[in-house]
Amino acid sequence: MHSSHHIDYLRRQDIDDTKWDAVVHLVYGKSFYLDHMADGQWDALIAGDYEIVMPLTWRKKWGIRYLYQPPFTQQLGLFATTPISPRLIDAFLKRSHQHCKFAEIFLNYRNPRPGLKPFTNFILDLSPSYTELNAGYKQDLVNNLKISRRASLQYIQEPPLLHTLSLFRQLYGRRLLHLSPKDYHRFEALCGTLQKKDRLLLRGVIDSNGQLLATALLPREDGRLYLLQSTSSAAGRQASANHFLLDRLICEFSGQPLTLDFEGSEQPGIAHFYRNFGAKNQPYYFYRNNRLPWPLRYLKELIDGNMI
Repeated sequence: MHSSHHIDYLRRQDIDDTKWDAVVHLVYGKSFYLDHMADGQWDALIAGDYEIVMPLTWRKKWGIRYLYQPPFTQQLGLFATTPISPRLIDAFLKRSHQHCKFAEIFLNYRNPRPGLKPFTNFILDLSPSYTELNAGYKQDLVNNLKISRRASLQYIQEPPLLHTLSLFRQLYGRRLLHLSPKDYHRFEALCGTLQKKDRLLLRGVIDSNGQLLATALLPREDGRLYLLQSTSSAAGRQASANHFLLDRLICEFSGQPLTLDFEGSEQPGIAHFYRNFGAKNQPYYFYRNNRLPWPLRYLKELIDGNMI
């Protein structure tokens, strides 16, 4: 399909969820995920019979619609049944300008385009045996796993969802001030939906007293495990509980046709941590467009980085 093909604009209520979900290869772009995290406020650009689709997650301020990245939604952009050319990406982005004067969004790893800033995302192919995967561990990780073994840690399945979510908010809420109570509430509802679909993995690590030291929350969709939330308490960090947790997770799912998606990160320390597992970078891309009327455009440029 070429960029000359017609691109239709559809409102949320007119989208065929079955056709949509069949072409979307990342959990963030599935209709139920967007309904939760964008609060149902998303439309779409569609070419052909759902051969290429792009969600438009929008908000409105001062009567102006703009595109934004919903919380807990790392990458969206174009999804297609065949490879997507930079020309086609341009055609979709240009079409989006007709509906939104401003955009700050992340396109997925299949949407490379010259001029777009890449962001880091680490993934690990779990199909090799655990022995092979373990052989790819860096020395730093091996040393931390020795510390965890001395701490008598235990890997557990299905720690309670609400406990896992509240632990994340309690430990990291102060760092994530852009997340509102509504965002956490929507994410909790999304996790409930994923659980009903049997698409949510919860894993944890406890010490010899049964205290929960680390947790991992992972949606599982289309052969990909997404490390959407990972927590480690102060006691957990001391015992290298997070290293132990991810090692046990890798062991549990090794030899299966799955990809572990670590979900980041631009922070050097976290990137180093994921790289220690032998993970590879699969970049995704940031897109910004400012066609706001003057003086809003000028004001937005002045306070660049903050949403209008």
